[in-house]
Amino acid sequence: MNKNRGIIIGRMQPVHNGHIQVIKKTFEEVDELIIGIGSAQLSHTETDPFTAGERIIMLTKALAENDIHSDSYYIIPIVDLLMNSVWASHVKMLTPPFKKVFSGNPLVQRLFTEENYLVSIPPLFDRNQLSGTEIRRRMIMNEKWEHLVPKSTAKIINEINGIGRLKQVAKKELIIK
Repeated sequence: MNKNRGIIIGRMQPVHNGHIQVIKKTFEEVDELIIGIGSAQLSHTETDPFTAGERIIMLTKALAENDIHSDSYYIIPIVDLLMNSVWASHVKMLTPPFKKVFSGNPLVQRLFTEENYLVSIPPLFDRNQLSGTEIRRRMIMNEKWEHLVPKSTAKIINEINGIGRLKQVAKKELIIK
């Protein structure tokens, strides 16, 4: 069986409703989707507070919550490779075969285009609110954020004390004179 399979890669820090909307939209073009958890080696920082494992759990539960069945996707952690010229080959080595790449990142678009992949730019949904940067900012500032993520993501963040972690790693070192 020759599946029409695509790939989308994101850091998912955290998984939010924009990610879910983009994933749903990609299923209009592919039968199966590889979801790459980008920068999988990063965690416990202000920009990347969650581990790859935590992001996989968030994504798996959020997809189930949105009736996206596990037989239609694969979640693959992808560690950064600091050599852009071979990055697309690195991703290809880690994943099942795919025909189409979905990315809004200009570098990712260029790297896969140079490897002769069909690249599609997915639509962004309410980017002012639905971005990991904005959601993490709201968490740090004690602003409402839960409505921007799937219920399962909020539950996992609360279970792991993700806000406490984020606030602690976001603190700047005190300089005493």
